[in-house]
Amino acid sequence: MNARIPGTVVAQDAIDGAALQSFVDERWDDDIVGRLTDYIAIPAKSPTFDKEWLAHGHIERVVIDAARWVEAQKVRGLKLEVVRLEGRTPVLFFEIPATDGSRHEPDAERERTERTVLLYGHLDKQPEFTGWRADLGPWSPKMEDGKLYGRGGADDGYAVYAAITAIQGLDRQGIAHPRCVGLIETCEESGSYDLLPYVDALKDRLGDVSLVVCLDSGCGNYDQLWLTTSLRGNVTGVLEVQVLDEGVHSGDASGVVPSSFRIMRQLFDRIEDSNDGRLLPESFHCAVPQERIEQAHKTAAILGDMVWKRFPWSCGDHGETVQPTTKDPIRALLNRTWEPTLSVTGAEGLPPIADAGNVLRPRTAFKLSLRLPPLVDGPKALAELKKVLEFDAPYQAKVAFRPDRGISTGWNAPGLEPWLADALDDASNAAFGAPCGFLGQGGTIPLMSLLETGFPKAQFMVCGVLGPHSNAHGPNEFLHVPYARKLTAAVSRVIAAAAA
Repeated sequence: MNARIPGTVVAQDAIDGAALQSFVDERWDDDIVGRLTDYIAIPAKSPTFDKEWLAHGHIERVVIDAARWVEAQKVRGLKLEVVRLEGRTPVLFFEIPATDGSRHEPDAERERTERTVLLYGHLDKQPEFTGWRADLGPWSPKMEDGKLYGRGGADDGYAVYAAITAIQGLDRQGIAHPRCVGLIETCEESGSYDLLPYVDALKDRLGDVSLVVCLDSGCGNYDQLWLTTSLRGNVTGVLEVQVLDEGVHSGDASGVVPSSFRIMRQLFDRIEDSNDGRLLPESFHCAVPQERIEQAHKTAAILGDMVWKRFPWSCGDHGETVQPTTKDPIRALLNRTWEPTLSVTGAEGLPPIADAGNVLRPRTAFKLSLRLPPLVDGPKALAELKKVLEFDAPYQAKVAFRPDRGISTGWNAPGLEPWLADALDDASNAAFGAPCGFLGQGGTIPLMSLLETGFPKAQFMVCGVLGPHSNAHGPNEFLHVPYARKLTAAVSRVIAAAAA
């Protein structure tokens, strides 16, 4: 696939755009929104956040619900299986044979050597978090002004429904499409540590993957298709400092016993400049490719100050008085995609304020999330982080950093081949009336770097519905349904363009 695929333009031009969008809209309004409403109500938290996920059965339920829906669509030639490996979260896998636009059954022998489109999504969810609007909740779906509120609808329950609908839209018009396979996992929010064994087990069935369509990313606005160009890696774990076996009277011990919180601050000073947030180990940084800098300039011209204004600031008036780390849109885009950052996402050892007596606490523990630039190796960064934090502990305190299982290296997309660049623009213009935009993402999708290693010639269409204010992982998360409809139609067009 080093040149434009023959027939690409024909495939795009053959599509009745109005009929495609009408079909997609109908499927979303009459079926998919209802399915996602049911899905949101199920607390299918990822295994990191629900250690008893197997016993609770929530992940099992959302997988079975999705599988039954896919089977009910009666897509010609579809084969579906819920794949299970001992001790691991399940994966939904489906295969749809290539079509030539006719009503003839496909040639089964030809399937194994044909180009394959891999469609990816996940059904596990982040935990509840706090701060939801009084009339909303993580497991209480609500449709309002075209937005479906609740945990997981946008991240990433909609993906399997959109993927199948995109293929149905082509079949309905007799438009040819390549062989398609679907890989829908249930461990993504935990770092996809269960996924590699499945990819190994399914490698022969995946086939010759030439295009990956991932529907688990974001968009810069709701006015055009956005292609994700890079993803950061992620190292998470718990840093614990312990100085006492039990809490003691602060008036009796302070001044003699060092505060575990102060020791924690000293450890943070080893890895982060508290004045500007820059991480100090140089191994956590990498050079930004020139192409990504140029794309940041173009994206900044589209989004402007919305790059930083889109967040729910509690300080200032969302105008000139707000003080982000930078108000330069270009710098802000690069900071959130190509700079390492450290966040504290949880804490232990700190009693609620109402119960906080005058006690010197025995321990402080913080959950850390280290975001890494796309070209920084995750396991190497983990080793460096653990070494810096645990070496020569102040006051000989007990200091330990315990990493989570899901350690992810980031991903920098391979260059677009001409056929895909044209197909993305054509699809965006047809569905949205605007060209495709390019945007790096600060989050992590562990599968992408894995797939690029396994399928080095594959092209990638990484996109999604997580746009301004959609607030994935936080309170008031929503799925922008009008955007999801158009994105589904755009995916149809790109799949058609990939037909050999």
